[in-house]
Amino acid sequence: MSPITPTAVSRMSIVRTVAELRTALAPARRAGVEIGLVPTMGALHDGHLSLIRHAAERCGLVVVSLFVNPAQFNAGSDLERYPRRERDDAALAAAAGADVLFAPSVEEVYPPGFATSVEVIGLTDRLEGAARGSEHFRGVTTVVTKLLCMAMPDVAYFGQKDAQQLLVIRRLVEDLNLPVRIEARPTVREPDGLAMSSRNVLLDTDQRSRALALSEALDSAARLAAGGERSAEALLAAASDTMRASGVVPDYVALVEPDTLEPIDRLSGDALLAIAARIDDVRLIDNAILRPGRAGSASRPSQPLPGETITTCNA
Repeated sequence: MSPITPTAVSRMSIVRTVAELRTALAPARRAGVEIGLVPTMGALHDGHLSLIRHAAERCGLVVVSLFVNPAQFNAGSDLERYPRRERDDAALAAAAGADVLFAPSVEEVYPPGFATSVEVIGLTDRLEGAARGSEHFRGVTTVVTKLLCMAMPDVAYFGQKDAQQLLVIRRLVEDLNLPVRIEARPTVREPDGLAMSSRNVLLDTDQRSRALALSEALDSAARLAAGGERSAEALLAAASDTMRASGVVPDYVALVEPDTLEPIDRLSGDALLAIAARIDDVRLIDNAILRPGRAGSASRPSQPLPGETITTCNA
């Protein structure tokens, strides 16, 4: 990780209104500089920073948005507990290569009288949509649409850990003909396999240990698939049993088509294994792409290679 210095932070503009954002981006836009956007809810970790660094390598100007979106939270207590640390986030974003940090207030994003929502039908009914309700994804799609319209980037970067969200955003962009390219990047993990998440900081030592059940469940199913198992029932049972052995009861464990989220009965090609669980009062998600292997082989769950995506939508 690049060192965090006052100089790095001073080179990055921090703006809080749409008008300020557009003013900050106008010179680059006039010059034809490619603008990249990394949307975040803050509490930045190495997963976020990998997106920012990747964007900085490929774009002439990088915007990082920092906005804890109340519209996508189901419980007020979850919203209140969500970690917020703007000063640290600003330093981390600057060191990773961000040029502009857009940190609007709730009132800036949802001003008095705001009465519009954006909804993607179908893809949002399953997995997280079924577990958290239609309001969750309506909040996600509405705020992402707003951020894309506010910044008008050439490309926006999202992590593979939120696989369903990524698929929904691609559909949103394609259906609304938004002039932005959506690029997915692989999940970044801790050395022990835990997927990086802003919510990880809410875990105590015991909860952190139990949270490994999610990545271990993916490993269990991947080993079976690599060894020749094709039955979705067997693969799902392996993942579920691994989680329960650690005292973790899943919200869901699903094996689905990567581009439609339709459940599958047999593994005949790439499939998305998606899981979610609560570690006491902290909810985590994880996923992996399972690929059929030959009997006798074994591997960790597959993630898309750099540049790959999990959908055939062209956005």
